[in-house]
Amino acid sequence: MNDLRISRRAMVMGAAALTAWRASPAHALLRTVAAESQGLPASVEALIGKMTVEEKAGQLTLMAAAWAGGAANALNPAASNGTFDAQLAQTRAGRLGGVFNGNGAEMARQMQRVAVRESRLKIPLLFAADVIHGFRTVFPVPLAEAASFEPELVEKAARVAAIEAAAAGIDWTFAPMVDVARDARWGRGVEGSGEDVRLGRDMATARVRGFQGKSLWANDSVMSCAKHFAAYGAAEAGLDYGAVDVSERTLREIYFPPFQAAFDAGSGTVMASFNELSGVPATANPWLLDDVLRKEWGFDGLVVSDYTGDMELIDHGFAADAREATKLAFLAGVDMSMQSGFYMQHLPSLVAAGEVPMARLDQAVRRVLALKVRLGLFDDPFRRIDPRREKARVRSAGNLAVAREAARRSIVLLKNEGDLLPLPRSGKRIALIGPFAEGKHDLIGPWNVYGSDAEAVDLLTGVRQAIADPSLVTATAGSGVTAPLPGGIEAAIAAANAADIVVLAIGESQDMSGEAQSRNLVVIPPAQQALAEAVAKTGKPIVVLLKNGRALALEGAVLAAPAILVTWFLGSESGPATADILFGREGPSARLPVSFPQVPGQVPYYYAHKRTGRPNPAGPLQPYKTHYREASNAARFPFGHGLTYGRIEYSDLDLGGGTLAWDGTLTVRATITNRGTRTAEEVVQLYIHDQTASLTRPVRELKGYRKIKLEPGQSQEVRFTLTRADLQFLGLDGRPTVEAGLFRLWVAPSAEAEGVSSGFTLTKG
Repeated sequence: MNDLRISRRAMVMGAAALTAWRASPAHALLRTVAAESQGLPASVEALIGKMTVEEKAGQLTLMAAAWAGGAANALNPAASNGTFDAQLAQTRAGRLGGVFNGNGAEMARQMQRVAVRESRLKIPLLFAADVIHGFRTVFPVPLAEAASFEPELVEKAARVAAIEAAAAGIDWTFAPMVDVARDARWGRGVEGSGEDVRLGRDMATARVRGFQGKSLWANDSVMSCAKHFAAYGAAEAGLDYGAVDVSERTLREIYFPPFQAAFDAGSGTVMASFNELSGVPATANPWLLDDVLRKEWGFDGLVVSDYTGDMELIDHGFAADAREATKLAFLAGVDMSMQSGFYMQHLPSLVAAGEVPMARLDQAVRRVLALKVRLGLFDDPFRRIDPRREKARVRSAGNLAVAREAARRSIVLLKNEGDLLPLPRSGKRIALIGPFAEGKHDLIGPWNVYGSDAEAVDLLTGVRQAIADPSLVTATAGSGVTAPLPGGIEAAIAAANAADIVVLAIGESQDMSGEAQSRNLVVIPPAQQALAEAVAKTGKPIVVLLKNGRALALEGAVLAAPAILVTWFLGSESGPATADILFGREGPSARLPVSFPQVPGQVPYYYAHKRTGRPNPAGPLQPYKTHYREASNAARFPFGHGLTYGRIEYSDLDLGGGTLAWDGTLTVRATITNRGTRTAEEVVQLYIHDQTASLTRPVRELKGYRKIKLEPGQSQEVRFTLTRADLQFLGLDGRPTVEAGLFRLWVAPSAEAEGVSSGFTLTKG
């Protein structure tokens, strides 16, 4: 039950603090501010005028909570955050604007009481957290959710995450991550929505809306934070924290649009990225943070650094010391410093020396206060702080049902030769083999602060719950994730020989994806590959369940398996959701948001690449054409690929007269038919290619998608509408342009499938 009321217990506990708050100057000044106002009334200037420089620097300081759980501490570099009493003292002295990744409503209650009762100006604290893919109810990792191709579902999951997080006193989440990621080696791709700009924009919008709800004053909404600005996903060689050097055109066409979508959806904060951008670290990049973000886009929200991002300017070789790093980051446009403490330590002396204008300091303070106003904290600092409500809202039956739905709708079927899937629910002996066959580990995935594997349901449990006779299911590890187990392969072979069907649960552990987890070879770890080769020799039919946070290059017995499911990291309901698909309770409906390469040396690979002047024609590899010695310039399993338990056919493409007038529309129609014997959900995708342009264009670009449900034998006409705006790109002058001419169009099941295709002409005048 999601009780949106403030509980009586919380009111009693905070009564004294609330009384003091109601009488404070800050409350008197700000009580009249409109609930959703992005700005501040003139009266707030009086509050800013009452602050010392040190108190202003305090408002710009965000620190990791000293009272935090072990998971929070493990997700960032080791740091000394002092004691809880020390943070209370900092709050009392006005030297702290907020904390992040704290330990729930009780911690928040104690800190907020000090802020609004004992500090000089009674300004409320801000409580933030990394709520990346769920709170206590854990959803699939964002990359997996993107595979659903269902923004509405992703929004629903973010809404549940916000309801739970807000109940624990959290006002602000450092999500969504909207970085476009096209290099599978980069570990943080698991936090985003994959390689495509259109899908990335849609998912950014959905997550912002889900987190923020209908009103940021509601006690079940949290402010979102679009990150990481910008182009973090373009790190050279996929190496986390590495340099980025891309053209301004690439920034504007590929990496900026998801941020713009997040801001259009109402995200009021943005996080500067760790990486440098063409020689200038993003944390100290005035072109990025001021010229583009503020002046060009009109963003009026808050810019926060990433964890010690300002400190890292020193190791970048961009700042000589902490004082210079503070000055460079602050003047470039970073309003709030996370974790380094540099702003508190150095802004007062920089202002005193005239190196930082007081006007810039007040501007940043004003933005922090505006965020607190938007969140309703000046009206009621305890709006989201209620220990009883915290217990009532988390892991409810309804929330877990949404987690299960999101999980099963994130699973991608790569192969299903001979219709091996779905498996029968009775009469067959099933051997679950692999390091992920059973156990409370590697279920929720990376970057989750508050959930736990201990509360999630594993594969063995989910499978046994799904079949008629649980005794027919065995589980054998066979190997560790990265190392063999003594006697493991022998035990796995014995289990396979005793079974009718093998379900091979292999892939990555959750600590192999995420921050600081770049991989130089995106393959199944050798110990598990050896296990797969040995089990395949038994001749038993094999279903491969991949656990992964990135695209993988599959090979050998894994690739040869007749059925392969990509199950990512699915969260709290991992086992039951996987069983739903394995046994046909639901059909697979997800599609790949990233391209799986043929070989690891092919990365970075993404479908929307350029043609080159020597493309290899269809058919065998030819000399002096664009391909590797060992592989074609194509994916093993491309973006958008995914099968169903039906048999889908595309036909009857209709483009009307095949002409798009300059100020008109083009209606695209195609018929999709399910020739199979099972209900299926198909993601119908629309791609275009500008065949001749003043600048070379990608071989395909996604312009639309529709998920439709088809009963056996059913046909459905799917329609898309194109306008001139859909054909826009940045011209030679860096401005949006559209050029008349011939375009190719596909309505297809993936970015490299033919589907049904034809040409159309954009005419001018």
